Amino acid sequence: MQTLQGCRSVEESCSLLASFTTLTPKIKKAIDFATEAHKGQYRKSGEPYIIHPICVASIVAFYGGDEAMICSSLLHDVVEDTHFSLQEVEVEFGYEVAQIVDALTKIVSLRDENIPQGIPNTKMLSSALSFRKVLLASIKDIRAIFIKICDRLHNMLTLESLSEEKQRKISEETLVVYAPIAYRLGISSIKNELEDRSFYFLFKEEYKKIESFLGENRLILEGKLEEFVAKLEKLLFQEGFKEGDFEIQRRLKRPYSIYLKMQRKGVGVEEILDLLAVRVIVKNEIDCYKVLGIVHLHLKPIVARFKDYIAIPKENGYQTIHTTLFDENSIFEVQIRTFDMQKSAEYGLAAHWKYKMGNQISLDWLSNIDYKDQNIAEFYELVKSDLYKEDIAVFSPRGDVFSLPSGAVALDFAYAVHTELGEKAVGAYVNNQKVSLLERLKSGDIVRIITGEERGLRCSWIDLVKTSKAKSNLKNNCQNKLREINNKITLQILKTLFNFNKSAEQISQTIEYLGLKTSLSCEGIKELSKNLVEFFKKEGSLFSRLRYLNWEIKKYEIENLKILSHKHIDGILYDYCCYPKQGDELMGILENEKVIIHHRLCEKAKIEEKTKMVYVDWVGKISEKYKVIVLLEDTKGSLAKFLLDLAKLDCNLVGISYKGYKDQFLTHFEIILECGGKNIKELKNTLINKYKIVEFQNIKDAYH
Repeated sequence: MQTLQGCRSVEESCSLLASFTTLTPKIKKAIDFATEAHKGQYRKSGEPYIIHPICVASIVAFYGGDEAMICSSLLHDVVEDTHFSLQEVEVEFGYEVAQIVDALTKIVSLRDENIPQGIPNTKMLSSALSFRKVLLASIKDIRAIFIKICDRLHNMLTLESLSEEKQRKISEETLVVYAPIAYRLGISSIKNELEDRSFYFLFKEEYKKIESFLGENRLILEGKLEEFVAKLEKLLFQEGFKEGDFEIQRRLKRPYSIYLKMQRKGVGVEEILDLLAVRVIVKNEIDCYKVLGIVHLHLKPIVARFKDYIAIPKENGYQTIHTTLFDENSIFEVQIRTFDMQKSAEYGLAAHWKYKMGNQISLDWLSNIDYKDQNIAEFYELVKSDLYKEDIAVFSPRGDVFSLPSGAVALDFAYAVHTELGEKAVGAYVNNQKVSLLERLKSGDIVRIITGEERGLRCSWIDLVKTSKAKSNLKNNCQNKLREINNKITLQILKTLFNFNKSAEQISQTIEYLGLKTSLSCEGIKELSKNLVEFFKKEGSLFSRLRYLNWEIKKYEIENLKILSHKHIDGILYDYCCYPKQGDELMGILENEKVIIHHRLCEKAKIEEKTKMVYVDWVGKISEKYKVIVLLEDTKGSLAKFLLDLAKLDCNLVGISYKGYKDQFLTHFEIILECGGKNIKELKNTLINKYKIVEFQNIKDAYH
């Protein structure tokens, strides 16, 4: 990486490329073509632009890319940034190179018109749009996504010359788009570099604190590693291993990895216990288990943190045994793998090109992400869990292995097996124990799905399943169900407005005759009723005309709800069954001048032929939810005082959990709160000045 950063001239970059691959006539031609195309173009650092594509090609060559990939890397910006067309590229370099360049060109920078109007979180949408473009291009040719990741790696290595705002924007996108895809492709060397560099530009203070701590304690930590490695070597030699049979690598945890652990546990860097890691690399798989037996027999393992990814590899092809050991009052993470597994872990998909190794990486996650019919915000929400969470491996009764995101439930498994199985699922057996479809699964579980004709899936489950496939299918089912319910509610509201003097059939026929659109919205109901009244006044008898003479809809605002009704409304009541939250879709049933509020998808609320209904909706802006992790004094009343302060700051408590972690005399709480129009920066600063706040973030933040 240092060599890449040091390339400041075309000669240096060409020399670097030549050190990784033979410069064939076609590659030389691509260098000349790209040099001519980018003539007169310069990067922000002042260097000729051509250095960038040559450096990207060098990274691709280092990872074993073939001639077509290297040529495509050299030409990846030609069509987008110069006057040359894709057809010219195809004429000069052939169809294969042109197709890869075309896929890369489609992954273009976000333009303002791509962002839907009225959506405030443009940062998330920017990442999501880039995300979708990357995935679409990679389905066509997986080589395109690899080149794009190499392109992003070089951009991150040379980010210093850009403005701070651009550094942050590019780093955010890298962390939420490119690093997770590099992880899915199994290329840990690129993933780690992208994460650490993004972390540096996004959280410089936190990065410096971690680096400072590691620097100050480096001699002590490296001393502990040295002693532990010497002990391991001695044990392995005693048990029959010979010189050359194994290699032991040692390292400190990466800054970003340390930061994530600090966030998860709500602690400072000095409280992270497992900063030390060693990797034992051996010749074959059976030796991995021999090493595991040796270290477990002679040292104290933390059983809960043992993972065998050799027997059950991750979906990205990763194979290693992980175990954590106590030794001399220190904790060491130990990884055990073969030399081939080492290559596969470092290079992932690229090991297929670099070492001609069999590509064991599953790309099912690409086809499983259902993005075709989703708007961009929904798409991003759907794919987050598929890409960002650690996998678990569960089994079918026949022994087939399925990779699911951590936290997945039995219904996720059903949809992973087959969409039809998910649609017909009514229950499940996990390890021969009957459970609900929402039973959370663990690695190693054996899952059998029970099917039936009666579909028991509920819309409230959308937030409980973890895979995009399950979420997408549930969402589609619920949208269809909601569409039917909306039509039914609209007709009942109109029937109520006309005192049931008109049947649903009469109203439907009139709406169709007048060419009106039904819409269950405030303006939609007003417009429909106005047009229907005008029609019935003209078409009806004198008595009908008199009936509609003083007819009008009144708008009521009670608490945080607005209600449309032509009759007097005396108040609202919530039934015991569904307790809708702000932002949920509502329906209102009219009883004795009171409006009974239900969630629109409430299973208990029955809409009968004569059910009186009124239009009801929320008033005002939906409050944003924030997660706050706070360390409070372990004394009587400290939590009550904190909650009282939140109330004074006009924050609504949504949820609270005690994490069971203590830092000296402080207790760790996780609190979810709602804030309406409150200045969040001001609120955050107020709390930080008064309490030890470990984390304060919007629940919809990309890093959640």
